[in-house]
Amino acid sequence: MQTLTLTDVATGWTECAPLLFREQRLLSEVMTALRPALPFPLLGFDTDNDSVFMNETIRDWCDAAKVAFTRSRPYRKNDQAHVEQKNGAVVRRMVGYRRYAGIAAATELAHLYRDMRLYVNFFQPSFKLMEKTRDGGPG
Repeated sequence: MQTLTLTDVATGWTECAPLLFREQRLLSEVMTALRPALPFPLLGFDTDNDSVFMNETIRDWCDAAKVAFTRSRPYRKNDQAHVEQKNGAVVRRMVGYRRYAGIAAATELAHLYRDMRLYVNFFQPSFKLMEKTRDGGPG
């Protein structure tokens, strides 16, 4: 089982949902279920190169939902930096690094993610880098 992490780049708002297995139709069902929980309209879906995201099923879902479907930071190792940060700060901190499997575990994770979403989004600080300056070194 894996966790789908949706992160809004502008606000840092994060939603998590368990994926019992990596399959494009299941992903589109989970996206449909998560969409009403967002406090704003879902306008874009930026993914990495994973085949569970980059496929016709998800493209068609985005077309039907009128959601822009793009790939952010292609060909870079950390192509989804905002999601990677939230995976560490939210998923790994709350759930840990252990691998879970089965319907019972997915059900419990769904309950945990549903309960923690307001805590994470309203009571945990989320900072954005305003400026970056280099001290020393070339240029």
